[in-house]
Amino acid sequence: MRALVRRCWGRRPVGGGAGRTPGPQGRALAGLGGPPGGKDGRGSRVREKPPWRVLFFGTDRFSREALRALHAARENKEEQLIEKLEVVTVPSPSPKGLPVKQYAVQAQLPVYEWPDVGSGEYDVGVVASFGRLLSEALILKFPYCLPRWRGPAPIIHTVLHGDTITGVTIMQIRPKRFDVGPILKQETIPVPPKSTAKELEGVLSRLGANMLISVLKNLPESLNNGRQQPTEGATHAPKISARTSCIKWEEQTSEEIFRLHRAIGNIIPLQTLWMDNTIKLLDLVEVTSSVLTDPKFAGQAVIPGSVIYHKPSQKLLVCCKDGWIGVRSVMLKKTLTATDFYNGYLHPWHQKNPQVHPSQCRFQTLRLPTKKQGEKIVAMQQCTK
Repeated sequence: MRALVRRCWGRRPVGGGAGRTPGPQGRALAGLGGPPGGKDGRGSRVREKPPWRVLFFGTDRFSREALRALHAARENKEEQLIEKLEVVTVPSPSPKGLPVKQYAVQAQLPVYEWPDVGSGEYDVGVVASFGRLLSEALILKFPYCLPRWRGPAPIIHTVLHGDTITGVTIMQIRPKRFDVGPILKQETIPVPPKSTAKELEGVLSRLGANMLISVLKNLPESLNNGRQQPTEGATHAPKISARTSCIKWEEQTSEEIFRLHRAIGNIIPLQTLWMDNTIKLLDLVEVTSSVLTDPKFAGQAVIPGSVIYHKPSQKLLVCCKDGWIGVRSVMLKKTLTATDFYNGYLHPWHQKNPQVHPSQCRFQTLRLPTKKQGEKIVAMQQCTK
């Protein structure tokens, strides 16, 4: 999987038409600028070197880190890297707005809510986790453009698949073609063991922000030294939906379930079915060998999905394809500790069904209906490699 900070530069396409970005998450500004030193379609001078006039498009915590770096560069009057910095974000139900808007207001930066993009003159457009399609008319405002972060959910998939290496790539893109341009800057880092997607997001956002500033400082040189991408090895990180959170007890190993929890647990809690009720597993923990060797526990005949309360550790133990996972808290109508769930649900069930084998009291795979038109899809808008 690949996290991309993308930069585009070259001649602008001539004529109108509705230009579209390649997907709904985290990329845009595929149109290119006029020749260096020339004038763009609106009559403004295209700058060949800093200070740049920047319009930033972003929404979330991940993109906020890039905006923070751009703002710090603007405040550094000695380097004179950025002359003007303005922000476009999307409307939010929250009165405070999304993280990018909150930061922009705090930093006293001009901020517009999509589809309002202001009316100023800009040299560089930076798009980070924006999640909106930009028209060609908007693209044509920018002689230089830097879309960032390829793929709807690459950080999630990095954790989900147990990747050990991640990183950020800055690349140049071409008009009418996406994710195929030369690599301008690339850095890799090891994935910390057992890190969550949220933790990895923080690391990569800071790395990408620093790389973005580095590229802006040496824009012409970076373009001249670009190297072609390899033709093989690219992978796609698809969107994450609520169905991704449904545990398949008969198919998934304990390691796969833990990776799923670390990848999406802070966005969508893992879900399962218990006695025709949807239950969310909020706090998953590994099961220690001391628990597994408990005589009372080891003597139970179980099948995948079987759920047992282990009183000494105050955890629910759930059997999966190859072993066990521990659960400290769940949500069923309200948040319950494992002990609360046992006292309120498991123990009463066993009392009502004393003749039924304990393995019949188990979690089952939740089968959600096929996505309907308009259903919301949860997606992280960052990328990794």
